[in-house]
Parts: sequence; C-alpha cells; structure tokens
Amino acid sequence: MEHVHHALRLGQSGEQGFRDIKLVHNCLPGISSESIALYTRIGELLLSSPIVINAMTGGARETEEINRELAVAARETGLAMAVGSQMAAIKNPETAESYRIVRKINPSGIIFGNLGSEATLEQALRAVDMLQADGLQIHLNVMQELIMPEGDRDFLGMLERIRTIVERAGVPVIVKEVGFGMVRESAEKLIGCGVGCIDVGGSGGTNFAAIENARRDLPMDWLNDWGCKTSIALMEVLEAKHRLDRQDVAVVATGGITGALEICKALTLGASAVGMAGAMLRVLRTSGTEALIEQITSWHQELRLLMTALGASRIEALHELPIVITSETAEWCSVRGIDISTYARRSGYAK
Repeated sequence: MEHVHHALRLGQSGEQGFRDIKLVHNCLPGISSESIALYTRIGELLLSSPIVINAMTGGARETEEINRELAVAARETGLAMAVGSQMAAIKNPETAESYRIVRKINPSGIIFGNLGSEATLEQALRAVDMLQADGLQIHLNVMQELIMPEGDRDFLGMLERIRTIVERAGVPVIVKEVGFGMVRESAEKLIGCGVGCIDVGGSGGTNFAAIENARRDLPMDWLNDWGCKTSIALMEVLEAKHRLDRQDVAVVATGGITGALEICKALTLGASAVGMAGAMLRVLRTSGTEALIEQITSWHQELRLLMTALGASRIEALHELPIVITSETAEWCSVRGIDISTYARRSGYAK
C-alpha cells in the first residue's frame, strides 16, 4: 500500500511523448459512427476494448479494496484487467484473497495474472491457478529493484525462465516493462523466446524510480529520469517486429496514457491495446467506482469519435493510416535507424 500512496502523491509527469505524434486529418472518412468496433486481439485473446486496466496492486487488505472496485469497473465496461505482482500471495498465501477478489467480482472477464521475471514455472502456474487467469504478465523492473534497498541484485537467467513459462504456462504470456521503456534489442530477444505480446511500459506515467527514491533514506534522485518515453518505446518494439517480420506479435502501449487522443495515437502507430493504471487509480481514489465507470465510458465514446473522423471502423484499420512523428521521438528514431517516413506514407486513406 505504501507504493500506492507514493504513486498518488507523486502523480504522473505527462511526458510520455505523444505530443510528438500527429494524426493526419481525413476530410472524407466515408464511415458512420455506428460502424465503429472497438474489439481487438492480443494473440488468441479477443478483447472487447483496446483499453486494459493494467497491473497496480495486491497483497494487503487495503489493496484488496482497490482490486475489488477495479474489478467492478472492468466488469461493467468490458475491460480486461491485470492484477499487481502475485509474488506476495505465493510467499504468503494469507494475502491471496486480495487477488482472488478480482475473479469473484468479474467471473466472466479477461483477467491477467502478474509475476516478476524471477518467477519459476511452478510459481507461474500457481499465479494462473489463483485467478483462473486468461493470461499472465511477466513484469521487468530492473532499475526499480536496483534502487529499492531490499530489491534484487541478481538478474541471471531471466530469458531462460521467461522462455520456460511461455512454453509451459498454458496461457498467453505478456512481458511488460513497468515504466522505464523497452528497446528493440530487448524486444527481439523476447520474441525469440516465443513471447507473443509485449507491453512497452515507457516513462511518463507512474515513476517507480521516484517512488523507490521516496522510500530511501539516501535517495538516488539522479535515476528518476532513467529510461525512454512511451512513444519511443512503442517505436522501438514495433521496429523489432518489423525487423523480425513478426506481425503476429501483439504490442500494448503503457506509460502515462491518460485520454482518448493518446489512446488513438498509440493504436494508430501500431499498438493492439493500451494499458492504463495511474489515470484509473487516481479517478477511483478521488471520485469513486461510478466515476471511473463513467470515465471509461467517456474514453470509449471519444475513441469512437476519433476513429470516425479518421475513417477507421476497426482497430486494425488504424494501423494502416498515415501518422507523422516529430520532435524528440523523431530524433531518437533517426539516430536509432528507425524509418519514420514509412508511417507518414501509409496508404490507408487512399483505399
């Protein structure tokens, strides 16, 4: 719960990079708002919405209340939802109810379990069974662990454990960064291990370096801006897909996304879904569950408006539309050898 308090106190920087991304206006969209479909796919999973309530918390009585109310919002709006790391419940089974409550409240919903890359196959199977989960997130939080006084210092065997879990967990596995961003080289290694979905987890949202520094007696504040912005991380992972010619790999954009315009930009770049955590937690804790349900409904309505304006009736159609990348994101892509001109020259509007 300490992390939740710090997350709410510190807030989000809003510097996730999507100001650098410009949608291209279509004055002849040729579709009706009634034709808009928001469903999307993450591997074999069909989601009714591209918005995912991303991993936040669990492991204590207060966090059980948060998970309960998030599960209500997910059930009422049709969103997939991930829980926070279940390692607390694996080490202390008395805390498992703070996670199981999600499945009790939302028995038919899509729910993702969550563990760190230190998890063994046996622990992964227990996490999936705990929730009857539809998928499993494996989170990568190296810098957070290094700043955390009690954190891990040994990261040997990460890829091997992930490969084993992917091969034997029995559910889709999503590997996600927690806010420091993922780059092409890491994404290529994960895809090579058989990972079918990557959550880019860029900076601009909840800053776990700042949270851990707030917990330290001797802060290392000089690490608070470690990593890359969400727009950049998204471009990096999409480039990995392109270089490996693996269009079957799904990408989730997460990190400081707070509204429909940012959601639409991420989807148009090529994400299959968008994860949101901090923005939802703030609404829930300040205004309540009904307000969160209303906010999610509003995001859906606004996304439909944007898709109508762009002439895209499906999420996959957004991937074919031109989009212009500028400023810091463009500069990063240039020096990293990512060709952004192909995004601006897409021919979706000509069809």
